[in-house]
Amino acid sequence: MATVPPRSDAGGPTPAPTPAHARRVARATFVGTAIEWYDFNIYGAAAALIFAPQFFPNFSPAAGLLAAFGTFAVGFIARPVGGIVFGHFGDRFGRKHTLVASLLLMGIGTFLIALLPTYSAIGIAAPILLVTLRFVQGLGVGGEWGGAVLMAMEHAPKQKKGWFSSFPQMGLPAGNLAALAVFLIVSTSMERSAFLAWGWRIPFLLSAALVLVALVIRLRLSESPEFAGRRTARSTKLPVLETLRTHPGAVLLGMGITLAPSSFGYLNSVYLLSYGTTTVGIAQQTMLLSIMGGCVLYLAVTILTGFVSDRVGPARIFVGASALGVAIPFAVFALIDTGATPAVVAGLCLLGLVLGMLAAVQAVIVSGAFPTAIRYTGASMAYQFGAVFGGGLLPLVAAAILGATGSSMAVAAYIGVLSAISGIAVWRLAAGTRHDLDDAGAAEPAPVAGGAVRS
Repeated sequence: MATVPPRSDAGGPTPAPTPAHARRVARATFVGTAIEWYDFNIYGAAAALIFAPQFFPNFSPAAGLLAAFGTFAVGFIARPVGGIVFGHFGDRFGRKHTLVASLLLMGIGTFLIALLPTYSAIGIAAPILLVTLRFVQGLGVGGEWGGAVLMAMEHAPKQKKGWFSSFPQMGLPAGNLAALAVFLIVSTSMERSAFLAWGWRIPFLLSAALVLVALVIRLRLSESPEFAGRRTARSTKLPVLETLRTHPGAVLLGMGITLAPSSFGYLNSVYLLSYGTTTVGIAQQTMLLSIMGGCVLYLAVTILTGFVSDRVGPARIFVGASALGVAIPFAVFALIDTGATPAVVAGLCLLGLVLGMLAAVQAVIVSGAFPTAIRYTGASMAYQFGAVFGGGLLPLVAAAILGATGSSMAVAAYIGVLSAISGIAVWRLAAGTRHDLDDAGAAEPAPVAGGAVRS
């Protein structure tokens, strides 16, 4: 089940880049995406550990945590907007510069959060500004995923689309791992009172230096050959309307596919950090180290799965992983509820195993459902809207379910349902886009009703 090389709208494949340049692009997308997700995820760690007392001190602990997770969700509400806006410019004017702009926006938002006064200093203006800057972060990351995936995939050799498109996906666990490591180092190297007062700002300030590194790397890349090859073709003036007109089914199915990896991702990086420390009573340092261990396995499995995906078939891998994802949440919560460190580590490693399999092939499946002219917009819309319902709402919904039922198994059932939906969606999309996923060298199929394509 090799992945078909996307074809240019100008008629026929564009000249392939050299293997060395394709590898350089893949590595660059990994580095840039890791930095963007570092920025996005340090907010999640801060929401779980810091923001409730600093920005919502008049709330009860439970209500303050819900409010903090609510500001976290705001970033996800902004992501589809960013996907549409950056997708528009990425499909009309090029992937490279649009990707640079999204990185700058994310970096500015993260840096300003580091400088933000707390509630004790400026009152209600503090949470309002926090929400605003989180929205800015969401806009930036909304444009990041589509551009990074397309730069890697559209530079890739014909038979290695799955492998190369997994490089940006590797940036997700790497960025989360870096965010958690920085938080762990900072929080354990100073007194708790100092960390709460000002130390939490250090991970956000560090992002400025990391963004500069990513900018230098990205500015040295060439434009996607797929985009360059279609410049002589008719320009799509409003890619979002064209996407909704010709491929609505692919957008909906892509959203469904995103539910499982997104919910598992933010279960891992945000919700379990709060759940383990506040509900189960696990030490913060133990929980951070355990999540980091799970992220290491997540990254390793993403690399391995991406490498074999072009031989095994991305759809087969995703369907199998989503089936595991129906049962795994129950095991994860059962292990964490014991409070025993070996069981907690085992639970988070199980989570990392399934998450790595899902994430590695998600990009090539979703982006392969759209033609070059609207691929940035279509893939970004599907991914970002799906991320809102899968990951953005996960901490908030999980906290509400736990509060209403008192049972972690109810939370596990909710996540299992999301995983089942993703498995059904990828099975349906694969059945309708078999040329995109299976037949190497086949021409891009014509759209049919509902946005799928003929096999």
